[in-house]
Amino acid sequence: MAIKIGILGYGNLGKGVEAAIKKNDDLELVAVYTRRAPESLSIATDTAAVKSIADLESGNEPIDVLVICSGSATDLPQQTPKFAALYNVIDSFDTHANIPAHFSAVDEAAKKAGNIGIISCGWDPGMFSINRVYSLSVLPDGEAYTFWGRGVSQGHSDAVRRIEGVKDCRQYTVPVPAALEAVRSGANPTLTTRQKHTRECFVVAEEGADLERIEKEIKTMPNYFADYDTTVNFISEEEMKANHSTLPHGGSVIYSGTSSEGTGHVIEYSLKLDSNPEFTGSVLAAFARAAYRMNKEGASGAKTVLDIAPAYISPLNGDELRKHYL
Repeated sequence: MAIKIGILGYGNLGKGVEAAIKKNDDLELVAVYTRRAPESLSIATDTAAVKSIADLESGNEPIDVLVICSGSATDLPQQTPKFAALYNVIDSFDTHANIPAHFSAVDEAAKKAGNIGIISCGWDPGMFSINRVYSLSVLPDGEAYTFWGRGVSQGHSDAVRRIEGVKDCRQYTVPVPAALEAVRSGANPTLTTRQKHTRECFVVAEEGADLERIEKEIKTMPNYFADYDTTVNFISEEEMKANHSTLPHGGSVIYSGTSSEGTGHVIEYSLKLDSNPEFTGSVLAAFARAAYRMNKEGASGAKTVLDIAPAYISPLNGDELRKHYL
């Protein structure tokens, strides 16, 4: 019997989760929940319902896992703990500095209800996190370096769109080539946040908006832009549509370590993504499977990708995994 999935939010990420569910025979999209008027929303799954977010508050919706596809800046810190008290939930919270506090809030709510709440699930945090920890565990004498991009960050773009006077934004994260080359060489450089990446913002402002204020708010935003050299470009809606309508991304985790004096090793895990939200949605769908399975075994509370064995996320059983992938 298929695992019944609900999606909260039907922006780019919600659509990405929906696309991933279509690729997995053991997952079924039951409903999309929205803050918009449900009758105004058209989704790609004919067999799924469109409902109001208010319908979730009964705690009686016929879903096994709720995938919360909202923004990390303001929505997820409220929504994930709230709904973890009612359902098994999963989110892609990506404000790294605030993950411990978010984990604690979700853990408290989920444990009281006997539910599972998987947080910070995607590719970073998420798949990159796993590779950092695997590398550190194998080579404890070493250093992990993470490079993102060049690509569109959904979380950072969303944070800019919430600034007063901003109509739309695409934010690109760009690795500094010299830093990337130094790490790949095994030189183990000491790099500041500012030395590893730059950020580029392409912003459509509302008519009459204070552009100087918007630029200052972007460049000084803590956890997002304050620690980076950031370029803000104000463009038209037409230019946004023509040049920035897709959402590519990617990056690398590079770990450089030694096993003995003079014996070095470089581990690299890289992603090149045509669609950031579709790939993130695919990761969320796989870990929604884990949330369901773990809860069926009696587990509860908050979890991250670091707590979950690979077999829990696979659609294959143990015999198939051992035969074909071990």
